[in-house]
Amino acid sequence: MNRVFIGGSRHISHLTDDIKSRLKNIVEKHLQVLLGDASGADKAVQSYFKQVHYNDVLVYCSGNSCRNNIGNWNKINVSVPPNLQGLQFYMVKDSKMAEDSDYGFMLWDGKSSGTLSNVLNLLSRQKRTLLYFSPTKEFITIAKLFDLKQLLMKCDKSEIAKIDKKIGLYKTIDTLSNPIQTNLAFSSSSLETIEI
Repeated sequence: MNRVFIGGSRHISHLTDDIKSRLKNIVEKHLQVLLGDASGADKAVQSYFKQVHYNDVLVYCSGNSCRNNIGNWNKINVSVPPNLQGLQFYMVKDSKMAEDSDYGFMLWDGKSSGTLSNVLNLLSRQKRTLLYFSPTKEFITIAKLFDLKQLLMKCDKSEIAKIDKKIGLYKTIDTLSNPIQTNLAFSSSSLETIEI
């Protein structure tokens, strides 16, 4: 069974008809959904799946409790080192979701460092992400580092600088660009994807 990691910005709480259409495709293809527990995009997507009575959803939570699980789906509690707080606390869960999934579907406002970190996590594992970029209301496939760099050129430079400070964006990109440290030679199977 194919598993899709869905995540997004906390500032995206309204799902457009285009986003709902992609979620409908996920339901029709019977993909297993790995979904976070944050407010914003996570909660909006949870609401959609509850409304359409889709049950093949796993909700991932950092630590022992979930912030949102409105469909009362099965949950995965991800252990977090006790010294982590804030964004770092929740990024542990996100990294596990990237590991457990086959593809990503991200809803990004061009500002959320957590959502961009998810794209990087998926990319480092040679997994595609379909990204809804809300500033231009377009869907962009991120299958390789070039795609990510093209996306970043569309973004506000000051917002990207803020993201870089929070998650070390450029350092991660440099690491992914260096074939000695990371092999991004995508196999043909890693480039296959189910259209959502």
